[in-house]
Amino acid sequence: MDDKIIAVINQKGGTGKTTLALNLAAGLAQRASTHLVDADPQRSISQWVEMAPSGASLPPVASLGSDPFATIVQLARTHRYVVVDCPPAVQGEVVAAVMRSVHVVLIPVLPSPVDLWASVAMAAAVGGARQLNPGLRACLVLNQMESRNALSHDLRDAVAEFDVPVLQACMQRRAAYRSAAVEGTSVYGLGKRAQTAVADIEAIIEEVLCL
Repeated sequence: MDDKIIAVINQKGGTGKTTLALNLAAGLAQRASTHLVDADPQRSISQWVEMAPSGASLPPVASLGSDPFATIVQLARTHRYVVVDCPPAVQGEVVAAVMRSVHVVLIPVLPSPVDLWASVAMAAAVGGARQLNPGLRACLVLNQMESRNALSHDLRDAVAEFDVPVLQACMQRRAAYRSAAVEGTSVYGLGKRAQTAVADIEAIIEEVLCL
């Protein structure tokens, strides 16, 4: 498995961006040295890690500093995996620097028309970023999926029309993700009560590491 720098980004808030980034990093940390980067001015992922109880075993988190590209590249020299929680934006210097420095962009998408429309702009932004980072890979990650929900079922057909592929693995709607945030840990830190959520994240990780 190669080293990976992964950015989790969506211009729309409330898509589960920080939840995916934190739990993705926690799962990767089970495999090798992993570092988080908080590129979001709201500092949600930093606050999540700061409130973690002793023994939560969350990866460390760094801010971007004045030179985002240099910060990410430096962390990648000392860690096998780097996961960047991006600001809710599609343009700007920070987003451009992140897109230039990462290997993989993950775009979480909720099963709603508004979220799908927002993802169209994200797909276009990824296309533009490839001009400076030709090896950039990007995938949509379906979030809060429900097997009995017709809209969730139709979402895969809808995103198939995008230029950005969708991961087969997804995040189901599970209380464990909310519980982990409240308790300042990842789903890995919740034990047996989060086994299904851990399975979601593990499947995402295995797919991402093969990109």
